[in-house]
Amino acid sequence: MLEGMYSAAAGMAAQQQRLDALSNDVANAGTIGYQRQRIAFRDLVYTPSGPGGQAGVMEGSGAAAVTIGRGGSGGSYKSTGHALDVAIEGAAYLQVRRPDGTNALTRNGALTLDSQRRLLADGLPLQPPVRIPDGVDEKDISIAPDGRVSTGDRQIGAITLFSVRAADRLQPVGGNLYVPTDASGPATRAGADAALRQGVVETSDVDLGDVMADMIVTQRAYQLASRAISTQDEMAQIANGVKK
Repeated sequence: MLEGMYSAAAGMAAQQQRLDALSNDVANAGTIGYQRQRIAFRDLVYTPSGPGGQAGVMEGSGAAAVTIGRGGSGGSYKSTGHALDVAIEGAAYLQVRRPDGTNALTRNGALTLDSQRRLLADGLPLQPPVRIPDGVDEKDISIAPDGRVSTGDRQIGAITLFSVRAADRLQPVGGNLYVPTDASGPATRAGADAALRQGVVETSDVDLGDVMADMIVTQRAYQLASRAISTQDEMAQIANGVKK
């Protein structure tokens, strides 16, 4: 009987994890370049029931939620008319340098300038760095699809795009940033299929309608698992009463 409680409790924990992921998606629905989380479920340890483990009904400890990556469809493009805004076409990322000296990846192409006139993404300097010379107005900056940054006929830098072997295995570290893992493979220079579009940004790929529907389903599943625990508890009380 306790196995039923354990399975129901595992189900509650799994649904809570999925609800947390959906809530995070809702919170980032307006975040530039945000990619929704994808949650799946896996079986916990299951064994055959019956004497000696005979084949039949499988008994175990319920299910667990696992993150299987990020949405790969990408958001839509929104025109801003701002010269430093870029959207990434293809499965590629901008690389930035974090305060601790390590690099991270992002798809947030709303670029800005710091006091040293370096291009920033998500408030962090691009890697390799790109610096806009003094006296050059932002409105006069042109960013080509291949990343070349120029003003007039003079090239002043280049934005490098990076990609990984398995983007859904990147590890999110907060702030719309990701770091490569052994499963994703290292970040390498992106191929010719990746490009930049100036004057537009990529919106979040979160569909609020779908997310709200998923949240309702998740909450109902959580309630059912909770009710299963209550039922198991009532059954245990009845069994104890019969034993007395």
